[in-house]
Amino acid sequence: MDNNMKKKSGLSLVTRLSNGILSLFTNITLLIFSLSCIFPLIWMFYSSLKEKREFNADIMSLPKSPSFSNYIAILTNKDYRIFESMFNSLRTTVITVTLIVVLGFIVGYILARIKFRGNALLNIMFLMGLLIPIHSLLVPIYVVFNNTGLGNQWFTLIIPYVAFGLPIAIFLVQGFVKAIPIAMEEAAAIDGSSFTRTLFGIIMPICKPILSTVAIVQVFSTWNEFSFALVLMKDRRLWTVPLAMTQFTGQFSSDYTKIMAAMLITMLPVIVFYFIFSKQIIRGMVAGAVKG
Repeated sequence: MDNNMKKKSGLSLVTRLSNGILSLFTNITLLIFSLSCIFPLIWMFYSSLKEKREFNADIMSLPKSPSFSNYIAILTNKDYRIFESMFNSLRTTVITVTLIVVLGFIVGYILARIKFRGNALLNIMFLMGLLIPIHSLLVPIYVVFNNTGLGNQWFTLIIPYVAFGLPIAIFLVQGFVKAIPIAMEEAAAIDGSSFTRTLFGIIMPICKPILSTVAIVQVFSTWNEFSFALVLMKDRRLWTVPLAMTQFTGQFSSDYTKIMAAMLITMLPVIVFYFIFSKQIIRGMVAGAVKG
């Protein structure tokens, strides 16, 4: 009995030791990956506190005399129009995400619940929206918008953003709605609830996690989109944030310290959005992975 007890205790000690080593290795690995994600932001911040000459001399060193002159120049120089660009991006993002969430929810519900002759065809059409590379349509969209007068307007970017954001939203909502028992809608109908009330009063709150996922993905996608904005927007007054970053790059040189300062300023709304809705973002992503 004593030998068996010693063997069991020895095995448990080895098991605890191996688990501890594995846990330590895992934590160190995750820490390294976390630092690799955070360090670029830290590097951008302390580099933005340098002068252009100091940055060009050594891009990795800490600033010898930190200065907020780059931030002051960007915020006070009207030629940069940084606040105007942020307003344009904010307006485009809010309208785009709202339309994608509302239309994606309605169309996704209809395709999931209502069977009609064109149901399969619509599913195939939206599937094509996922399969076709978006940027392969830059030239056709530019030609169409240029010939119809839709280009270079405040609402220009909203149209392609909504069109390309709808397919993924529809398929996520469609998969989520199929997992909801139809008995809930039947019970609501028996109680006298109208279709609109059932849709927006019962089903939509249940779909909140997946709609949050759609909204989160589209916020970051719309705010950071560059290609369509570059092709379709020529008026500098209508530039979005990614286009505003290009004004710090010349033909022969780039003012990297000002670029980093401008990037940190324009990232601020997105960072605030993330911290405010961080819990909802995590819940939405998990719900989207499970249900979608």
